[in-house]
Order: sequence, then structure tokens, then C-alpha cells
Amino acid sequence: MGILANLRGSKTANQEGGLNLSDGSSSSPSISSSSPKKKWKNLLMAFIVLVVVGEIAFLGRLDMTKNAALVDWAHSRFYRSAMSLDSGSDSGGEELVAASVKDCEEWLEKEDSVVYARDFDKDPVLVVGAEKETRTCSVGCHFGFEGGKQPDASFGTPQHGSASVLRSMESAHYYAENNIAQARRKGYNIIMTTSLSSDVPVGYFSWAEYDIMAPLQPKTEKSLAAAFISNCGARNFRLQALEALENAKVSIDSYGGCHRNRDGRVDKVETLKRYKFSLAFENSNEEDYVTEKFFQSLVAGTIPVVVGAPNIQEFAPQPGSVLHIKQIEDVKTVAETMKYLAENPSAYNQSLRWKYDGPSDSFKALIDMAAVHSSCRLCIHLATMIREKEEHSPEFKKRPCKCMRGSQTVYHLYVRERGRFEMESVFLRSGNLTLKALESEVLNKFKSKKHVPIWKKERPESIRGRDDDYNVYLIYPVGLTQRQALYTFRFKGDEDFQSHLEVHPCAKLEVIFV
Repeated sequence: MGILANLRGSKTANQEGGLNLSDGSSSSPSISSSSPKKKWKNLLMAFIVLVVVGEIAFLGRLDMTKNAALVDWAHSRFYRSAMSLDSGSDSGGEELVAASVKDCEEWLEKEDSVVYARDFDKDPVLVVGAEKETRTCSVGCHFGFEGGKQPDASFGTPQHGSASVLRSMESAHYYAENNIAQARRKGYNIIMTTSLSSDVPVGYFSWAEYDIMAPLQPKTEKSLAAAFISNCGARNFRLQALEALENAKVSIDSYGGCHRNRDGRVDKVETLKRYKFSLAFENSNEEDYVTEKFFQSLVAGTIPVVVGAPNIQEFAPQPGSVLHIKQIEDVKTVAETMKYLAENPSAYNQSLRWKYDGPSDSFKALIDMAAVHSSCRLCIHLATMIREKEEHSPEFKKRPCKCMRGSQTVYHLYVRERGRFEMESVFLRSGNLTLKALESEVLNKFKSKKHVPIWKKERPESIRGRDDDYNVYLIYPVGLTQRQALYTFRFKGDEDFQSHLEVHPCAKLEVIFV
């Protein structure tokens, strides 16, 4: 009955969220070297296993799946115990602990696995209200109309029965409905704007569209900067800034409709390549509203002088590579910096050093987001929402999510790369439940599967590296916006991470590789 009581104790642990794989022994009795005694001990252990499982089945305490898992576990545990007794090795205890942790992982893989009601390969996410798209995506995804089928989402005016999507790359200063809070009030469920706080950001940045790592060309123009400004009625101070720079003796060649002094019938990027600076002046000062003006400047290998997004430094390829006029009073200081850099080649070249060494990891993590088209990211977002809703069902709440073996606990986590949909299982032990261990286990898991980050084919070859050449940049809970993930969210140390696992069993995380 003592053994039966121990097993019932394990079942209680299972009901509370984990399986206790403790064998109930804290010390080993002396072991005789007599072969008959060993055989008798092995037969006794096998008999005990059969009796225990028989009693559990009779009482109906576990379902058939768990009975099978328990039989497999018990057989392997007692078999290894017998092998350890036969070997007489002093290291058998360490091997046994390692084996039991492996048992935990295998058990969790089975017990935490629940079949979702919807298979997106057979029943893809359906979005209507836009042109039909056939893009490769990590989740089944279809744009267009399917007769009689209720769509998961639709672009345009909110309507009953499906999630409504607002998509725009225009500034909220000109189109008020693009303000996230206002869009929510109007009934839009999913927001797709240039804001990184959107559900699915649709920024102008892209490795594919902009050859950001294009080589530098000689700066042959006499004027310090070039400007291409055509909207002379912008809702910020960009024209005043242009005039103030000229008044500060900064020579500017203007090719746009505003303050034009050069023929505008030129190739913009090819023209910018000949200048030390470019005036990347947006038509509004809005967070994350960073358009082609900025990215074309990077392609051209000039130093962008920016009027626009207050957080433009987050988009800089390296510190010191961007000059920012936050307010009109900054013009004098920026003008002095421009003239100093122009007259000091070593200082100027340092501002463009990223063209040789490669941009910062933070810049790559931002631009890599666009390696997955926003339409696919919309489908991933929708499919994730659908599954999260299903995970509130009682069936999912039965998952143990952790497994206990004496004082050792194994935690089951799910991790996916940003831009992917399906999750990978990762396991952490209570003895090393740290953020550092999390990063290590995630990296080992993905590399062991010969995983190739989604951005490998998108980045320029000079900063791509081998398929297996990547590291963890960030790990964060699934569901955060990209602004939160990239700039505001961080686990506040190991204890905060441990608390997160307790509050969120079978935690779902997303990783950004660089």
C-alpha cells in the first residue's frame, strides 16, 4: 500500500499541473552481488508495476492515454534501475537523474499536446476586401472571396461576423482614422499602419525594396545636402527648417517643388549618392512614420538630416549615423555639425562606418520584420487569435505544463520565430530557470533542427552569414506589439521570468534571431 500511496500522490501532482516522477527513495540499501537476488529484484519490480497500473485502471483514476504513458514510463524507469543495479557503477545515480528528466520531457510532449479544432492547412485563414494574393506563408492564408464561407477578417468598414481590418501607410496627422485609438473606437479590430504599436505594422522599411548596404560612392557635389520636397503645405516645420539651414550657411540643392534650384528630372537615389547629406524631411512628425525619404538616404550612403519621427534614432543603422532636427531651435546645432563633419573626413566616415561593418543588431531586428510580408503577418496574427480563443477551453486547461521529479521540476514552454506560426517545444529545469538558460535552450533547439532564420534570404549577402550563423536577440511573450517587443518589454530578471511561467503555464514565446 505504501507504493500505491506514492503513486496516488503523483496523480495529485498531475492534477495540480505537473507529474511527479519521484521514485520515492532517498537512499539506496546495500546491494548484494548475488545474481539470483538481482533477478528476483527485477521480477519483483516488474510485478509491482503491473499491480500498480492494474489498480489505477480499475479505479478509473486515469484515462487510457495516461495509463499507456505511465506504463511506458514505469517500464523504462525500472528497467534502467535494474541496469544500474547490475552495473554496480557509482555514476548510475547521475545517469538515472538525467534519464528521469528526459522522461519528463517525453511525458510533457504527450500530455500537453492537444489537437486544435481547426487545421489551417485544410481550412486557411480567409481575408476579404482586398485583391487576391498568393504569397508563401507559414500558415494557410487566402485573400479573396469564397462563396458562402464566412471570412475571418475583412478590410474596410467594420461589419458583423468577421474581424475588421484597417490598413494604411499614411500619417495619422493627415488621416485621423489611422490613429490607433480612434480606429478602435470606430470598431476596427486589427490595425495595420506604420506605427509599431499596430497589430500588424506596415512600415516602409524592407531589405528587398531598398539596397541599404549598397557601396558608397565619391561625394562630388559642392553643396553639402540635397533636398526633394514637393508638398509645400506640410503640417510641420520642414520648410522653415530648410530655410533656417540655408540661413546658417549650409548649401542645399533642392530638386523638389519647394525651394527648387535644380532640375528635378533626375534619379533620386543616384543623385543623393553624390552628396554628403540628404534632407529626409517628412510631412509630419509622427512616431514610427519613417518613409522612403529616410531609407533612400541610407541606400545612397549619405547622412540623413531628419525632420519627422520623434523616435528616428530607433531607425538609425548605428549611433551617430543620423542627424535629427527635433524642433526649429535645433537647426543651428545641426548646421554646425554638418559643416564640421564635411570638413573632417575621418569623423564623417565614422558616421557611415555601418556601411562597412554592418548595421547594429537593433536595426537588423527592425528591418528583418519585413522579411515576412504584412499580408502573411496578418494571417499569422488572425490564426494566433483563433487558437488563443480555443486555448481558453477546459481541454487546454488540463495540460500539466510541468513535470516534477523529486526536487527537480521540468517546465514546458512553446517558442516560435517571429514571422512563423507553429511552435517548438523547449524545456527548462527548475535548477536553472534563468533568462540565460532560456536563450541557450532556444538557440540549441532551433539549431539542432537545422533551422534557417526567415530573414536569411532577404538580407544583403554582406550581412547574411551562413545558414547556422545567428543568435538570439530578443525573446518575449506572444501577443506583444512590435513596439513593446523591440523597445519597451523586458523580463525584469530571472524572478520576473519565473513568475511569468507560473502565471502562464505552457508559456508561448516569440524569438527574434539576428
